[in-house]
Amino acid sequence: MLFAALETSGDWCSVALWLDGEITCVEQRAASRHSELALPMLEALFRKTKTSVGALDAIAFGAGPGSFTGLRIACGLAQGLALARGLPVIGISAFEAIAQEAAPGSGVARVVACIDARMREVYYAALERQGEPHSPSWREVIAGQCVAPHEAPPPPGEGWIGCGSGFAAFPDFMTKSISVKRPEVHPTALAIAHLAAPRLAAGEGVDAAAATPLYLRDKVAFTTDELASRPARSIPR
Repeated sequence: MLFAALETSGDWCSVALWLDGEITCVEQRAASRHSELALPMLEALFRKTKTSVGALDAIAFGAGPGSFTGLRIACGLAQGLALARGLPVIGISAFEAIAQEAAPGSGVARVVACIDARMREVYYAALERQGEPHSPSWREVIAGQCVAPHEAPPPPGEGWIGCGSGFAAFPDFMTKSISVKRPEVHPTALAIAHLAAPRLAAGEGVDAAAATPLYLRDKVAFTTDELASRPARSIPR
């Protein structure tokens, strides 16, 4: 099976090709240049692997949550590549991709994924690993939500590590529940490819027209007065 994976939900742009269990991936900081970078990066991978877009069997993409523009770019590219060829598409959550990125070779089994959502909020979920370390899936113990940091429910039990940009934006977030924090961990196309492969093999891909991003937040902008009335950055410890 050959499929492409795209991730443009944050500051990084990454793409990957999965070819019969072998993954080739490239990533770079993009700022706001995801739409300029993603396709040339993918074309470079086709040349490197001596494959082509016509040989693809499916497309996977980072469904978010994350930057609204970034999510639309990844979903739109996935749909554009898949529609003309009748390929299945699968979206992978940024929470799962963060957990997967944190896990390889580390024995990590419990991850609090926290992404800076701006506007004094975070995208937040707590996930536990299912299956074997070399081929995990992730179950949400606390469902993904967009929430003010002081309103986020703490994860149950012990052994959690915190990953994602939310821990850089709010350094004191969850200090009582989490002793190890890795704010540099972010969703990658490599992680998305690992997570998507068994699901695509099981037939979980959908028609390209049915692919949608995971926004979690309905309102994307606030007036000055609305922002002033929102809670300050008081963080649970």
